[in-house]
Amino acid sequence: MLLHGFPFDIHSYVDVAPQLAASGCRVIVPYLRGYGPTRFLDKATPRSGEQAAIGADLVALMDALGLKRAVFAGYDWGGRAACVAAALWPDRCIGLVSVNGYLIQDIARAMVPVKPEREVALWYQYYFQLERGRAGLAANRREITRILWRQWSPNWHFDDLTFDRTAAAHDNPDYVDIVIHSYRHRFGLADGDPQYADLQRRLAALPVIAVPAITLDGDADGVTPPTDGTTSAAKFTGRRVHQVIPRAGHNLPQEEPEAFAAAVMKLIRG
Repeated sequence: MLLHGFPFDIHSYVDVAPQLAASGCRVIVPYLRGYGPTRFLDKATPRSGEQAAIGADLVALMDALGLKRAVFAGYDWGGRAACVAAALWPDRCIGLVSVNGYLIQDIARAMVPVKPEREVALWYQYYFQLERGRAGLAANRREITRILWRQWSPNWHFDDLTFDRTAAAHDNPDYVDIVIHSYRHRFGLADGDPQYADLQRRLAALPVIAVPAITLDGDADGVTPPTDGTTSAAKFTGRRVHQVIPRAGHNLPQEEPEAFAAAVMKLIRG
């Protein structure tokens, strides 16, 4: 299960998926809720982007496809969904590949500031707290996406065709609502969907991830600087390997697909 982040889409895995399929894997690359052709069955369903929702979506998709277990692999929102599902449903997870390590949000400490140089990179998250930011995302989603791609992946020289192919997924009618809710909920400034309240309570305890894991950092990640992996080591109680990928930015699977695919195959081969 290969899970994309914000503001990207399934094409982050355009080169990873064929490599895994050629090695004999069945590869599922879903759009996250609010991207591409995804639609809600009920107009009354809250357009929630909270971490419990996207983690539960992963397991619900596996149920719908009749999949008992899989490797969960992702980055950004997709990495968070993978971490959530691996922590709460370890029996469904063969192993985890997560870019930027342990991504379950500590919402109780969301208002604790980080170093100023880290805060600068999070400008979009603060912008989205305002109704001005919601209006800005609705009116300028492509322009904001292009800025973030360039800031987060300084060594990735994508062309217009690559950009347009992914940006089309952001035309989904629920995209803006889900993005805004995600960034407000993680700061404790928006209520969650009641149907995920129990899952969110469990996540508030910051559960450990007991399945085998490989965590990756890009050494040119413009939003989450690389680490040596020790910061969140206590959250991984199973076998865990941490790697820093040279020249890679935040969209690591699209920038360095061989490295990402190799990490997945290491888990599959044990």
